[in-house]
Amino acid sequence: MIRARRARTDDQEIIRLIKQELIPLSYTASPRDAQTIRELPKRLSDGVSLVYSRTKKSMPLGFIHFYTRGQLLLYDMLVVHPQHRGKQIGTLLMNEAELHSRQQGATHARLFVDYGNPRAQRLYARLGFQTVRYYSDLRCYEMLKALV
Repeated sequence: MIRARRARTDDQEIIRLIKQELIPLSYTASPRDAQTIRELPKRLSDGVSLVYSRTKKSMPLGFIHFYTRGQLLLYDMLVVHPQHRGKQIGTLLMNEAELHSRQQGATHARLFVDYGNPRAQRLYARLGFQTVRYYSDLRCYEMLKALV
């Protein structure tokens, strides 16, 4: 089931997933960067965070964080627990984010994906995103999709 993030009960697992699954793929962040880790709860509180879990009160198996800014849906983070990958959880979370943002008036979606994360690149391409730019200084791709 997809539900809204509950900071008090979800953030410990969400932050653990970010530290273990996202940050190691990033060229610009380090799991030992205390400031980045400290700022995660504030970052998660800005925008929308959705969680995929088995029940309303169970631990997150994955989550997505995104912003809707005018006509733009900006994906910030998507993580699925390694033991639950390949079960369409990431696709379900992205579809829910698109539905939410379309209702807010978004017509386009944008995301950035690390060079070292080809699995995510394939997922996004399968969902209709096209690579528009590579940022060599950040070692990441910018991808866009129309939400028509």
